[in-house]
Amino acid sequence: MSHHTLNSVDIEVNSLGFAKSEAQTRVVVAMSGGVDSSVCAALLAREGYDVVGVTLQLYDHGAAIQKAKACCAGQDIYDAKRVAEMMDFPHYVLDYESNFKEQVIEDFADTYLKGATPIPCVRCNQTVKFRDLLEVAKDLGADCMATGHYIRRIDGPDGPELHRAFDGGKDQSYFLFATTKAQLDFLRFPLGAMDKSATRKLAVEMGLNVASKPDSQDICFVPTGKYTDVIEKIRPDAAEPGNLVHMDGRILGQHRGIMYYTIGQRRGLGLPDGSGAQPLFVVRIDAESQEVIVGPRSALNRSKLWLTDINWIGSGAFDASLDGQAVKVKVRSTRPPAPAHFRKIDDDIIVELDAADTGISPGQACVFYAADIEAARTLGGGWITRTE
Repeated sequence: MSHHTLNSVDIEVNSLGFAKSEAQTRVVVAMSGGVDSSVCAALLAREGYDVVGVTLQLYDHGAAIQKAKACCAGQDIYDAKRVAEMMDFPHYVLDYESNFKEQVIEDFADTYLKGATPIPCVRCNQTVKFRDLLEVAKDLGADCMATGHYIRRIDGPDGPELHRAFDGGKDQSYFLFATTKAQLDFLRFPLGAMDKSATRKLAVEMGLNVASKPDSQDICFVPTGKYTDVIEKIRPDAAEPGNLVHMDGRILGQHRGIMYYTIGQRRGLGLPDGSGAQPLFVVRIDAESQEVIVGPRSALNRSKLWLTDINWIGSGAFDASLDGQAVKVKVRSTRPPAPAHFRKIDDDIIVELDAADTGISPGQACVFYAADIEAARTLGGGWITRTE
């Protein structure tokens, strides 16, 4: 237990922020079977919390879209169970196949068919994990739910805030931008202040069977790394050929279906020889006319982003008062936050990047960070609908 000063009153709280003993604090831990969530659960059990482990079975183990290393395949469920047995806390496996197929896999396919590029990990956090599983945690009488995500939850003057992880290389704030204030109230991220090597060290120290298990790299339900395999499987008649069009209006050839193309793509366009002296890139995809529009690299530059389904967890409201406010944004998970401003255009609040960027695609997320203090505080984000 440690002493925290809350609004100038000295209260004794445990490491998860509750004014009671660890043994009286029930924590549901989302366990994928990987090293991060296993260490998260084992640490809390070692500290004396009333831990309940829950693993979600997200898709059929026998289906063609499964691979041995994927999240929540049979091996992962077994690994999570072993950790629970070793640390002596209960562990449940919940069948979320139909939820996952509906909310994540179907959405993934449909987004590509609309000519956009999805981020299924965000959708999964937004629907299956932080909405459905959170309800289960509450039904189990939990005080909070903990995950092994690398992100920090810090109590600010107006309630809990989301901050980037201490380990910048592992920071998962981009994938958690859709976390709401109410969810944040209930969530805890014990690994947010640690770096990955420390997590592995703890796994070895506690003798966990997953200590040397490799991190999962790919989207869990894409077995080969080829996302088109999944779309072909669940939307078998979806590939409609159409025209490959240069931005100057010339038809350069035919493509085999817009789902095979993404913004910024250069290879595998199937362009005839001599279609241009300079290399051509996919600059736009028009789902209505089934056209893939190509042009020079310079045509990929975008600085204005229109967003939908904005989740705002900054101070105040997301409204016209933000017009002109400096912010930092990530338009891809692998990029550092870049300077930008909020702008009011007609009735929309849009994001304007201070320096144009390439390869920004509708369907991807634009995540907001505070412009100051190394942009550590995550302010939310939205889905990119169009760019200019």
